[in-house]
Amino acid sequence: MKIWTSEHTFHHPWETVVKAAWRKYPNPMNPSVVGLDVVDRFVDKDGILRSHRLMSTKWGIPDWAAKILGRDRICYASEHSEVDPKKRMMTLRSRNLTFCNLITIDEQLIYSPHPQDPNKTRLTQEAVVTVEGIPLSSYMENVVTDTISTNANKGRQAMEWVIGKITGEANDLKQEAQKAVDNMIPHTRPSM
Repeated sequence: MKIWTSEHTFHHPWETVVKAAWRKYPNPMNPSVVGLDVVDRFVDKDGILRSHRLMSTKWGIPDWAAKILGRDRICYASEHSEVDPKKRMMTLRSRNLTFCNLITIDEQLIYSPHPQDPNKTRLTQEAVVTVEGIPLSSYMENVVTDTISTNANKGRQAMEWVIGKITGEANDLKQEAQKAVDNMIPHTRPSM
């Protein structure tokens, strides 16, 4: 078993980062995610939004490895999330479904306001990788955690990209609203 951890600060408020987390896929930084399906979503009695999603990804599995493993190149993971607006915390927990008899990846991401600056958001990540039943399992665990680290950097870039899109969309809406108001003002003045 190998444990990987990381912490990152986004220079954006928690609400903005959470909105971006919901819209993270698809993105140009991580084109391997090819599908995201909502299985269940509800708000519980405490006001916490709970979701279960399935993620489909294309792994870069060579043809020879896919033939040996008997799998195609699409792999699946299950993600459970909680958004607690009172505590201002979003928690995502995921586990791979494909290859789980050989390798298990349990990942957790927590988005919360930064303790020193409420206009920033702290992301803490942890992944527990377990490889069993194949030779060189310790080596494979290191390879997987290195890949997770690389993908985490891409994920943070993707979040910034989505935040940029959200900000651009908000500015576009603001400009359209201002144009509409400017066009209505001449029509609302009484004629003399």
